[in-house]
Amino acid sequence: MAAEGKTIDALSQFELAPVLGPIGRAVGFSQSNAHMLLAVGLITALMLYGMRHRAVVPGRLQAAAEMLYEFVEGLVVGQVGHEGRRYFPFVFSLFMFVLFGNMLGLLPYAFTYTSHIAVTLGLAVLVFLVTTVVALAIHGRKFFGYFFPEGAPIWLAPIIIPVEIVSYLSRPVSLSIRLFANMVAGHVMLKVFATFVVLIGGFGAVGIFGAALPLAVNVALVGFEILVAFLQAYVFAILTSIYLHDAVHLH
Repeated sequence: MAAEGKTIDALSQFELAPVLGPIGRAVGFSQSNAHMLLAVGLITALMLYGMRHRAVVPGRLQAAAEMLYEFVEGLVVGQVGHEGRRYFPFVFSLFMFVLFGNMLGLLPYAFTYTSHIAVTLGLAVLVFLVTTVVALAIHGRKFFGYFFPEGAPIWLAPIIIPVEIVSYLSRPVSLSIRLFANMVAGHVMLKVFATFVVLIGGFGAVGIFGAALPLAVNVALVGFEILVAFLQAYVFAILTSIYLHDAVHLH
């Protein structure tokens, strides 16, 4: 987050670099992969360690685990219905993976793996494939009726069917770009204003006072980014639940 050559380099934070020395370089293991494994480890630790006592009066970790569990369960049941409980582990895993990826990226020297389109697109394609398989497994060939609403005039088929197919295929694109773009934009803003603090602060005593404004903006941005990190995980989970609702109920 420093000024390099008195210029603002806001995109270098997204560059991938191998870790674990020669082994990492040989297999292409980057800091993005390392943070993904870290996120999985932290999520597993939270759920297993936090729930180990199952106390009537929960401690902090148990309360956090229960709150996240109940939040996503309510989201899935509210969107899909009670039959959607079978898909809860899938949606919960996605929510936690995205949430921890977003939150980890706010720590100093950490990496936001959700700021890479390859990661968000991979998650979105997974959602697309799972919801399509669920729809085919439940409805069979009736699934293709999704692309032509019942009761629509048959002469509108050449218009409605291509539009519905394009809309359906665009789901992973919109789902991945929404998350990717929000993470990139937020971190770029953080680095820009952090660089302003360094540049303005280099002008001596006057610069120190001048740097207070971008510093205050950056502090506010950090708070805003925490909100966005949770919100984007919520949006990803609720859209997944909506797609599952369409797959289960076919409308």
